[in-house]
Amino acid sequence: MKTFRNRKFHPHLVRLVRFFRDREPIVLLGLLVVVLAAWGFIELTDEVLEGSTDSIDRWVVLSLRDSADVSDPVGPTWMEEAGRDLTALGGISVMLIAVVSAAGFLAINRAYRTMVVLVVSTLSGMGVSLWMKSLFARPRPDFVPHLSHVYTSSFPSGHSMMAALVYLTLAALIAPVLRHFWLRFYTLAVAVMLTVLVGISRVYMGVHYPTDVLAGWAAGLVWALACWLIARAVKTKRDRTRPEGAEPP
Repeated sequence: MKTFRNRKFHPHLVRLVRFFRDREPIVLLGLLVVVLAAWGFIELTDEVLEGSTDSIDRWVVLSLRDSADVSDPVGPTWMEEAGRDLTALGGISVMLIAVVSAAGFLAINRAYRTMVVLVVSTLSGMGVSLWMKSLFARPRPDFVPHLSHVYTSSFPSGHSMMAALVYLTLAALIAPVLRHFWLRFYTLAVAVMLTVLVGISRVYMGVHYPTDVLAGWAAGLVWALACWLIARAVKTKRDRTRPEGAEPP
């Protein structure tokens, strides 16, 4: 009788087992999140294109407005101003300031690879966001006045996608250098909080449907994690090929 060790398995199965065996748990978790988020984005896009989410989208947007006057958002006056402040955190201007500032900091510290990852992931994410908007060309909500100026189509939310991409990428770059677990947790929690607040503000402003925001979050998460996984794989490969005792560049 052949033992388990002596059995011959299909080459593809062997490569798959080796792939997972050689990866760290954090990388496997990242791959799982990428797959789940990508699947969620595809499923949500399919529902939106079929019009299955129209009623719930409309209801959520209207629930954030005064029933007697849809031009008036719910809550006190200061909430409208706060909504504008929060939505600006996902705007192109703020995103570019954050990325350029972080890139300058990394360049001064000679962390050039990390800087390249940040810049490439951000600029490519912006391009993908604009491409998807032109591809789907979903009209903005037209049954409530917009409280923020808009220039592109609705799906997916560019502010939500870029907030997820930039803030989560920055948190992923910062967290590993922090020594304490709770500092890393706090950094990631702040990034998630900012991403969520930006998305909610877009619906509150009446410029996006909630499904636009969900799609933006999913797309931003996938893009950020994919860039991080690629950068990590390149770094791991270079570390393995570096001569023993050599200092990293």
